[in-house]
Amino acid sequence: MSSPSSSRIMKSSALSSVTDALSTGTQLVVGQYRIDAPSGAVWWSDEVYRMYGSEPGDLTPTVDIIRARTHPDDRARVSRTAIVSLRAGRPFSSAHRIIDPHGKARTVVVTGRGQLDEDGAIARVGGYVLDVSPVAREVLDRESHRAVGRAMVSAAAVEQVKGALMIVRGLDEADATDLLGEVAARAGIPMQSAASQVVSELRTSRGEPDDRLQAALDAVHSVDRPHGHEAQLARRRQSTRR
Repeated sequence: MSSPSSSRIMKSSALSSVTDALSTGTQLVVGQYRIDAPSGAVWWSDEVYRMYGSEPGDLTPTVDIIRARTHPDDRARVSRTAIVSLRAGRPFSSAHRIIDPHGKARTVVVTGRGQLDEDGAIARVGGYVLDVSPVAREVLDRESHRAVGRAMVSAAAVEQVKGALMIVRGLDEADATDLLGEVAARAGIPMQSAASQVVSELRTSRGEPDDRLQAALDAVHSVDRPHGHEAQLARRRQSTRR
């Protein structure tokens, strides 16, 4: 089952990614459906049967089957989107997950529009179903690569600062780690964030190594406090030591 974070990624990205996927040649399976409002009878094209894990003719599609095979976390949202749009007489579009009888999940985009009868009531609903699972996988892959990249950058910053403390202050690795941890704790931020701030300060500062390192450590701040203000305080504290 997808994690909550991956589910959010897929739902927020699937609709906006369809056009990009088509323009770059990604093959998306597209099917059609119709629902007769008075009787509830459902018609699927062959493609939609296969998206739902069945062969054409293996079952009689119904609204209950559609609901049962919609991912539980998405059911309420899908129903709400369709009902609100149909009542207002507007087309609707929804990206959500479906689960076939074998437990395989797909991400689909369903579009639809209601047709009214002579009395202005909805007579039938029809539209398209796009299997955008390949696009969703690409989105998740991109997000995963970005997360790994961010983690590597953070880890590198920690090692750089520890190395600087060991060289400039003559500390061993354990003491350097403890000192950086104390600085991070005072600011109320993770060690990786503190290290990134120190590295950023060292890149732009001038002077003796020990002075530069101390000023960078003093400049570490919580994320909701202005960086410029903290840098000014650090410089003032440094000047009072001289």
